Amino acid sequence: LAETRLIDRSNLDRIVSFDPLFVEAADPLAPVWRSVPLPVDDRFFMPVRPSSVPPKVMFIGRSTDHREYYLVEVKHRFDVVHMAHGVFGDRLLNLLRELDVGINLHNEPYPSFENRVCLHLAAGNLVLSESLSPTHGLEPGIDYVEIRDRDDLLRAVEQIHLYPDLYRRVRIRGRRKAEAFRASRVFPRLVHDLLLDLEVFGTDRQVS
Repeated sequence: LAETRLIDRSNLDRIVSFDPLFVEAADPLAPVWRSVPLPVDDRFFMPVRPSSVPPKVMFIGRSTDHREYYLVEVKHRFDVVHMAHGVFGDRLLNLLRELDVGINLHNEPYPSFENRVCLHLAAGNLVLSESLSPTHGLEPGIDYVEIRDRDDLLRAVEQIHLYPDLYRRVRIRGRRKAEAFRASRVFPRLVHDLLLDLEVFGTDRQVS
């Protein structure tokens, strides 16, 4: 909120947030016009591939106590890679090309919606995730595998190692649903709505 107070509203027409749970708190300081997950660059979209044997499983994200609580046992039992920082651009693209399963864990023990979910789905990876809030149209058990605790995570990774393509249908459905987050679709629609909104309701910004 301290950073939100620094926003120069006279320099903006509309504000778009990637987190709808932020809207209510931000509204008195900087009213949010739309909320959408961060769109995924088109080059990260890939077809669903047959799983490697054994499957390649990874968690991409900084370390927190909550995340380590989930990961410590599964990393001990299986070859699960934890990429904590410094992965973006072409390096991230190459990692996703070789990956089969992406794990999504929240920073802290409360539900959220991390943008890595969209990224993994676009890359055709199976997503194992804690409960998402909001879901942005994704359905647990259909588009991704929901895990409720670290035993669920351990059990899911164990099953995937025994039967690498066990959740292939989920991978395919998740990849299809990822089209809703494709940048070349999201941004034109967003800009179109913005221009119409400005035409009808105008702006408080002083344009010279």
